[in-house]
Amino acid sequence: MRGRLGRSQRTPGPWRAFYERVRARRGAQVALVATARKLGVLFWHLLTREQDYAFGRPSLTRRKLRALELKTEQGWRRGRYSGPCVHETKKDRDQEAEFAEQMETAYRRLVADWQPKPPRAVRARHGDAHLKSR
Repeated sequence: MRGRLGRSQRTPGPWRAFYERVRARRGAQVALVATARKLGVLFWHLLTREQDYAFGRPSLTRRKLRALELKTEQGWRRGRYSGPCVHETKKDRDQEAEFAEQMETAYRRLVADWQPKPPRAVRARHGDAHLKSR
């Protein structure tokens, strides 16, 4: 599996930008695990809050739902399975791809503007009692 990129690293969007940013600093394997963890946390939040993913691609979602429908017993009864058949236009796909690229650009801009926080001062448990001379 070494050398293969996952879907989130091939398609434009904020996940690819995140992966590339981490890969540049920490390496490909660490970036892959970090991206997978980030996706897992996102999925958990979406499921527990019963929300939809805000940056999803509707045509891809329709195609996947149609494929799942055809894989059910009722889908097989209608006739021979020939893959998902979803009516979408090239214009729709192009608009979704453009939106994904815009999201990737927005993420890159956001990350470029981040400034590291200054280190926090560490306070002793009992105030400055340990600094007083006896």
